[in-house]
Amino acid sequence: MIADGYIVGDGSWELKIFVTDLKVERTLRVKGDLHIGGVMLKLVEDLDVALDWSDHALWWPKKNMWLSRTRTTLDQYGVQADSMLHFTPMHKTLRIQLPDLRFMDAKVDFSVQCFSAVVQLCKDLGIRHPEELSFCRPLCPEHLKKNYKYAGVSPRQRAKDAMGPIVQNNPYASNISTPDGKSSPAVDLNTTPVSHLNGSAGSFSPISNGHSTSFDNSFYMGSDPSIPSLASSPQTPTLEAKNTLIRPKSLVERARLNCGWLDSSLSLYEQDVREFDLLLLRFKFYSFYDLNPKLDSARINQIYEQARWSLLTEEIECTEEEMMMFASLNLQVNLQSNSPVPERTNTTSNDDIDSALTELQVQLEGSSMMNTSGGNITNIPELADYLRFMKPRKFTLKSYKRYFFVFKDTRLAIYKSKDERLGPPAIAINLKGCEVTPDVNLSQRRYGIKLEVPAQEGMVEYLIRCDAEEQYAKWMAAFHMASKGKTMADASFDSEVKQILDLLSMQHPAPAPAISPNQININPEDYIAPRFLRKLKSRGQIIQRILEAHANVKDLNSVEAKLNFIKAWQALPEYGISLFVVKFDGSKKEELLGVASNRLMRMDPNTGDHIKTWRYSTMKAWNVNWEIKKMLVQFEEEDVQFSCLSADCKVVHEFIGGYIFLSMRSKDSNQTLNEELFHKLTGGWV
Repeated sequence: MIADGYIVGDGSWELKIFVTDLKVERTLRVKGDLHIGGVMLKLVEDLDVALDWSDHALWWPKKNMWLSRTRTTLDQYGVQADSMLHFTPMHKTLRIQLPDLRFMDAKVDFSVQCFSAVVQLCKDLGIRHPEELSFCRPLCPEHLKKNYKYAGVSPRQRAKDAMGPIVQNNPYASNISTPDGKSSPAVDLNTTPVSHLNGSAGSFSPISNGHSTSFDNSFYMGSDPSIPSLASSPQTPTLEAKNTLIRPKSLVERARLNCGWLDSSLSLYEQDVREFDLLLLRFKFYSFYDLNPKLDSARINQIYEQARWSLLTEEIECTEEEMMMFASLNLQVNLQSNSPVPERTNTTSNDDIDSALTELQVQLEGSSMMNTSGGNITNIPELADYLRFMKPRKFTLKSYKRYFFVFKDTRLAIYKSKDERLGPPAIAINLKGCEVTPDVNLSQRRYGIKLEVPAQEGMVEYLIRCDAEEQYAKWMAAFHMASKGKTMADASFDSEVKQILDLLSMQHPAPAPAISPNQININPEDYIAPRFLRKLKSRGQIIQRILEAHANVKDLNSVEAKLNFIKAWQALPEYGISLFVVKFDGSKKEELLGVASNRLMRMDPNTGDHIKTWRYSTMKAWNVNWEIKKMLVQFEEEDVQFSCLSADCKVVHEFIGGYIFLSMRSKDSNQTLNEELFHKLTGGWV
């Protein structure tokens, strides 16, 4: 007897394949040595339907894997007669929320690694440097109450007939259990029914306030001025968007925000993402490279929006004066949103812009584009002045005392008086590799600097107070550069001082507003974080203060206001630190791990104090022990091992490897993205 060209009894067997587009099941007679490409060809011939099947591939639900290698045989994949495969499109509609909280539907490749899917999406959207972004699951307030390894998927978010069963052994499936046996909470997003979403091939629904239409990709490139682009955003998000916002109330809750990140090395399907699911597109790594207003209007706007919402949801804290400064810049962006950026024809103006961009880049990426050693400069500048000083100790009340400070190269010497300078200092500190944190409150005339210096017993803390803004700006800039191994001979020192003074000047309220409150409608909730709204109470007083602060920035165009907002955001003490709840080996209590662009920090979960800091420059290796789910980071001085409680340890590994990858970018190679190197650094294997 012959079936499908095979003689029954010759080792051939029946393979069941479900065709998702047609919702039909086919049974093919195959042999184990038939390659995957041959299976798909045989299936298409059997269907005999005149459709373009070029975007289709085979998915194996039980094993949670794509059979993407077309030359590999069924035997090599381990497919047997009891297997059920799905023949389904690789590109599917994904609902995405952008950093500015707007929603869009886009065709995304569900079969490639998540990193590659983000790269292609950013290319479609016109966002450069996609390596800075990633997908994460939407979270709900319940996720902040306990530690969850993964964020679950809401049943309300997914259609009943969504393709493929939930696989019980898939760690990313909806019904996730945490180590304490609790299920990960479902996200109640109250999202639009699938039938209302635009799912036609090759089309997108626009970013809008709840309307759905189709148009081609020229929307992303801004070729049609009548369609809103990613370079500008609505002042107030939709109610649906506001419902996705969650507001952490402690450092531990902020750490739990990171459980939603997807694994960059796995495909969306492998992580239980299905068609029409909602994912958030966010900047994951706070290391922004080569921001260029001519090329990055969309990228700058989306960074600005993510910064704005991180402040309004109190994911990152600031002082009252800083909040008013951010609100004033936000107001200026809104006022300028309908005004075109003036053309710069003057060569000098262009030079000023290029110079400003160079200064901005130094701060944004912490790069050493300029000479960091001082070059041929033989006389390294020094700072010498009287400052107030205190070394805090537990359970003792100490006040600031006046000392004479001398700073040269990267070393700080502290003397009881100027006359004792010729002798040995009372305290000598090398600031290379230290933590420098501003402690400024303009209304109290406090210009403080907190130094945390690495020592064998952990981080030693020193508190310094300056008397005036100019003095503070010089010392703060000098300390900050020293922490990165630079001296005041570096060409960027003067620009760093100027940036600090500019930020302080923007926080001083003007004598009178440039705009009358009667001329503009301001909703304080769109500009001010809730804790300041509760503190200030009077709506009229809040609006008056925003307008007074706005008078300082009224001459900025939209892009300049956004760049100033980003710079001020980056100057905040808590900026760029991604937190995780961890348990270090040898410790029984839960602590925080802070991951930044250049260092790891062991932190107190109650106060946020830095117990110890490890620089990437002294790191030799980092990997995951998958059997015990622990991360091991090897430094020159010690090995650090910990288990992550608030996310999968792979997420922590990706953050570290991702920052190492971003630090390797250069002007020479920034046009090509080395995906293979990214996965090598973030993969988690020794």
